[in-house]
Amino acid sequence: MPREIRANELLALKEIAEMLNTTNELDPMLDDVLKKLLQVTGFTTGWIFLLNDQPGNECAASQNLPSALTAGNYALMCGEDCSCIQSYRQNKLEHAINIIECKRITYAIVHKIGDTEGITHHATVPLKAGHERFGLLNVATAGKEWFSEDELALLQAVALQIGTAIKRIRLYQAQERNAILYAKLGDVIQQINLIPDMKLLPVKAVRIIGDTFNWPYVSLFIQNQHGLSLRAQYKDNQVDEMWQSLAMDQAGLVSTAYLHNRLVIESCSEKGQCDEIRSMIGIPPIGSAAAIPLRVRGCPFGVLLINSPNNKHFDEYHEDFMYSLGDHFTLSIENLRIYEQRSELALLEERNRMARDLHDSVIQKMFSLSFMAKGAESVLDGKDAVIAQSLKEIGQLSREVLKEMRALIWQLRPAGLENGLLPALKQYGQRLDLTVYEQAEGVMELPRAVEEAFWRIGQEALNNVKKHAGTNVAYIRLVKSEKETSLEITDRGSGFTTERKAGKLTMGMMSMRERAEALGGEITITSGKGKASTVKVTIPMPNIEHKQHEE
Repeated sequence: MPREIRANELLALKEIAEMLNTTNELDPMLDDVLKKLLQVTGFTTGWIFLLNDQPGNECAASQNLPSALTAGNYALMCGEDCSCIQSYRQNKLEHAINIIECKRITYAIVHKIGDTEGITHHATVPLKAGHERFGLLNVATAGKEWFSEDELALLQAVALQIGTAIKRIRLYQAQERNAILYAKLGDVIQQINLIPDMKLLPVKAVRIIGDTFNWPYVSLFIQNQHGLSLRAQYKDNQVDEMWQSLAMDQAGLVSTAYLHNRLVIESCSEKGQCDEIRSMIGIPPIGSAAAIPLRVRGCPFGVLLINSPNNKHFDEYHEDFMYSLGDHFTLSIENLRIYEQRSELALLEERNRMARDLHDSVIQKMFSLSFMAKGAESVLDGKDAVIAQSLKEIGQLSREVLKEMRALIWQLRPAGLENGLLPALKQYGQRLDLTVYEQAEGVMELPRAVEEAFWRIGQEALNNVKKHAGTNVAYIRLVKSEKETSLEITDRGSGFTTERKAGKLTMGMMSMRERAEALGGEITITSGKGKASTVKVTIPMPNIEHKQHEE
């Protein structure tokens, strides 16, 4: 390049700077600035490599490459066996330098790949902005084996401008991606908030998340008494509802995210943590995974696992966004739980009102009718056989209706529950012809939601004793404390099977578990053919107090 470059340097830099500031699209910007650089400097050929910490390079822009370098779909431009890239990788390339001989061109000449058009050497300069590095700018001219200090200084200045533009564009693109991601997150939360039933939430939520973010595999894990259980899984555009328990030492990065209460993102090796959990839950070989802890007041209760076949799929997702996804998802679950609890309490209050109304009106009237029929029958005894028989039948029908109405009231509002949980369960067991022995520890009053859950779980457990245990004796133990409350129902019979087949539970077992977990508790069922049975449900009291305070 001629010496008068000094007179043109400022004009060239000004034109290039103006061009760099006219776009936020990286690839067109690199093509345009490279073309402009060759135009104002007189160099004939140029190319730009974008490099990162991973092996491989991207030839992001090129101008007037000889056919030797474009042959085989730019095969020579993809390799790393060149002094400029090696120096860059070794952090030895700080400024614009001469490359004595281009190994790519030498290789093309030796192997007769194509015409090199007289190019043998090139100058190279790193693209940087502050401490960030982005790649390399290379320029060449046919027959030119050495670049002057003035030429290298100009290349250095241009490279600084390009590096600054790359940084600006990448920041802009990152902000744009974040805006799109958070907009999608808003859509996800809005859709999840429309799910009307807690039982449907796991299946519908993983589908919504997978479809919205185009994530191929989404799995939801919730804690249980043994570790974690897989509740729902989205893969191959299909959703499966599952109840697969996993021990903590089997869950790989899922257990890491849960136990350490932090986001875990991994590029997965064949025998890494990703592969460990992948084989457990039936996902094909994957390239990367993200495990997001689901937290209530800072304490994890589950994990949202996202898998992708792409090794770098999660590189561009900020931690803040991933945590926001988990926290908003958790908030949706909590809101739905509160809504269902309020609905259940409203239903319970309505049942109680109906039970009171039936007791105060219909029951009393039926009792009066029965009493009057009995009295009239006594007065007319022997005087008119037909009337006497009719009065007898009226009395019998009124007593039967009275019995049925009392049974209906029992279903609406369990008799004795107002006097305590254990008396109600004992009375219910006696109605099943069971002998019930009860034991209570602690005197604190139970929240209504807990008492209702224990009552329904206790009913199901006593039903199982009656149906399956082969005994008419049951033992109930209620333990209350400020930390937690537990209800335990045991028999000494022959046991019953919990019917865990292919990760599924019976409807009764599912109902008991869901009632416990809806209040943040857990249930343990131990039994088997020929063995005694124990159903134990434990509910942490601080969680209940917090929920009631929110309500």
